[in-house]
This record gives sequence, structure tokens and C-alpha cells, in this order.
Amino acid sequence: MFDLHVHAAPDVVDRRLDDAATVDAYERDGFSGCVLKAHYESTVGRAHTAGRGRGLQVLGGLALNQHVGGLNPAAVEAALAAGARIIWFPTADALTQKRAGLPRLCGLRPGLSEHTYAVPPVDVSTEAAARDICARIARYDAVLATGHISVEEVEWLLPVAREAGVTRVLLTHPSYTVPGMSAEQARRFTDRGALAEITAFQLFHQPGCTAADLAAFASGVGLDRVVLSSDAGQPDSPPAPQALRILIDALAGEGLDREALHACAGAVPARLFAH
Repeated sequence: MFDLHVHAAPDVVDRRLDDAATVDAYERDGFSGCVLKAHYESTVGRAHTAGRGRGLQVLGGLALNQHVGGLNPAAVEAALAAGARIIWFPTADALTQKRAGLPRLCGLRPGLSEHTYAVPPVDVSTEAAARDICARIARYDAVLATGHISVEEVEWLLPVAREAGVTRVLLTHPSYTVPGMSAEQARRFTDRGALAEITAFQLFHQPGCTAADLAAFASGVGLDRVVLSSDAGQPDSPPAPQALRILIDALAGEGLDREALHACAGAVPARLFAH
């Protein structure tokens, strides 16, 4: 098992466990690796420290939100040079996040700007920065994750990334509230080489989302193009390793092949991040 999306403390919101305890849990459960994610901090150094001397791979990355000025090539270069294996396009500070009324740092801490970020065609002023970032991701052979940007933004970004030489693309929980992508839309993007993420967080916390909904989405996209992750770490979610196993059980209960689901939560994400 390889969990490509987990949140840990320290963070700007409460988390169930810190980095070391999170990695301890994966190690006890026999996971081969995990990716630490934070919306408002690079997790590269944290992953290096938490993974030192471990029997599993611990990776980090950077999300392009307000703490780095959004689409900031210098921040991306610094993270990649330090060992980032994934760059998430805007997540908590994406324009879609604000429109959906989902949590953002500016709503948790008074006095902060409410500025949001988008890529073309929503915000054409970011084209040069977005292209530069794609080129840097390609140069380091890292993973480009779409974050919470809209479907029309993903439609623009993926050809740009491919033209820049990016070969590792992850659609960040595309069927979640943001970006709210249909299986048909996601399959069109996976036809171009992307993988589509389904998270245990959706099962536990997405309004109106059921195991049947997630199974239908997975079937519509095709299990060979899907990765499963926990996106856990919240105090009101199960521990991350357990959360991912609950997701597998729930999807298997809807008739999906259990062996294929284990690949979606293990071999496929591990291959996405393999050097």
C-alpha cells in the first residue's frame, strides 16, 4: 500500500497525528510509502525528517497557495531542488474553493487577503507562470497534481504540461466538490495519461457522497486509471492506514475487483512516484 495523500501536524488546522506518528502508523501497517500534504507549507523537509531510517518511502511536495504567492516559479524551483516529488496547483486558495465556500486560511485567521488563484482560461494573466512551472516539474520528473482548479482550467493545463514534457499527472480528487468533475470528463483527461484520485475523505466527509457514487465514478473512469488515497489526518477521520482500507472495502462492497483496488492503492501510486 502507498498512500499518496495524507495530512499531518503541524498544520494551520488540527490534525490527528504529527508527521512521525503518521509514518509510524504506515510502517506498522506494512505500507511501502506515503506522501505528506499540507495546503500552506512545503512538506519536503518534513518528509525527509520523518522518513529517515524508516522501512518505507516518505515523500513531500508543495501546494501553490497564498503562502508562496500562488503560481510562483521560484517557490516551485526551491521545492523541487530540495526534493519535492509533487507540485499541487492551487488547492485551498483556488478560485473554485472560494466559490464553493470551502475552508481557506483567510477564513480561519482574520486580516488576511482573500485573493484566489486560477490558470487560463479563467485567469489569462497567469499563463507565463503556469508554463514555467510545468517546465520545472518536467525537468525534475516530478508529479503535477491539478489541485482544486476547475475542469476548464484542467482542460487548458494538461496539454501545456504535456508540451513541457511532464509525464506524471494526477487529477486531485476530481469527483470531490472541487473541482466536481464527472467520470466522463475525468476519463477524457486520463485518456491523455493522467491518473484520477479517489479519496477516503470523500466517503467520510463529502456531502451526499456514497460508496456507490465513488464506485460508479471509478468504473466510469476505469480502474486501470484510478489511484486510491486516504486524504486523512483530520481528527474526525479514521487513522490514515485504516481509512484507506475502509475505502477499499467500501468499493469492493459495491462490486469492484478487490485485487484491482489494492493495485490502485499500492502499485499504481508507487509507480507514479518512482524515480
